[in-house]
Amino acid sequence: MSKRSDPRLIERVLRGEHAAASRALSLVIDEAPEADALSKAFFPKSGSAQKIGVCGPPGAGKSSLTSRLVAHYRKQKLKIGILAVDPSSPISGGAFLGDRLRIQEHAMDPGVFIRSLANRGMIGGVSYTIFGAMHVLEAWGCDKIIVETVGTGQDEVEIGKVADTIVYVTTPSMGDEIQAMKAGVMEIGDIFVVNKSDLHGSDKALSDLRSAMSLGRTHEAKPWEPPVLGTSALTGKGVDELGKALDDHWTHLKKSEEGRRRLREQHKEELSLYISRRVYRSALDKISDRNLDDLVEHKIDPASLGTKILKK
Repeated sequence: MSKRSDPRLIERVLRGEHAAASRALSLVIDEAPEADALSKAFFPKSGSAQKIGVCGPPGAGKSSLTSRLVAHYRKQKLKIGILAVDPSSPISGGAFLGDRLRIQEHAMDPGVFIRSLANRGMIGGVSYTIFGAMHVLEAWGCDKIIVETVGTGQDEVEIGKVADTIVYVTTPSMGDEIQAMKAGVMEIGDIFVVNKSDLHGSDKALSDLRSAMSLGRTHEAKPWEPPVLGTSALTGKGVDELGKALDDHWTHLKKSEEGRRRLREQHKEELSLYISRRVYRSALDKISDRNLDDLVEHKIDPASLGTKILKK
């Protein structure tokens, strides 16, 4: 059951207080009774920050690159939110990895907010509470929100329903992965990055990725052609270029119908997650010991019982 939230907490978040935002995020992520009231209060701020999805296979250096990108934005005095989605324990639901160590160098910066989210078994590299968390950060005053996914590679397409700009990160050592890229992230990516480009084989990796992207492309010019960039999180090479590409894409979205289309899809996904989560929990609450005994004794089958429960 939803519960009214402390109006002082809402006011403090809107004033940009770090501690208040931390408290609000905890309530939203834990799906506390106050979560609905907070989401309602912060929703008017939705769409004010560029939401950047950083995805790609494990070992691509997403966290190190994110850290470099944060430093790039902080030089411009922008407020940054980082939501790092981690695998979660099937028992406790808690995140396994916690906040990435590379990102932690910004933990003491008052203009940066870092929070780890457990995906709680949700496929696609994101979390059920991702939208509520982003609304808190937008209300806190973030200019950019970086969402780093679990890192499962080709199946991370769900981030395309969450973020405004998708950055797909790979490395020179993942040549086979580049060659195999046909769908999924190739279709949702807005910017492609070969990280660790200070390593041998980076030129070939960049060439292979550009070739893979050109397959099936028509000669007709598109409003946005995804750039392929080389970066090195170790040296900082290419980070400024990545920052410019992200700014260019944000400008493109704000000036075109694509921005509104993506925002509509995000709201649709948020509504879908909210409804499915509520229906799921409501249905589970209606399962009784008698229902389970009937299943064990084969007096009813799961499909019939499930239909009966949903009708309630």
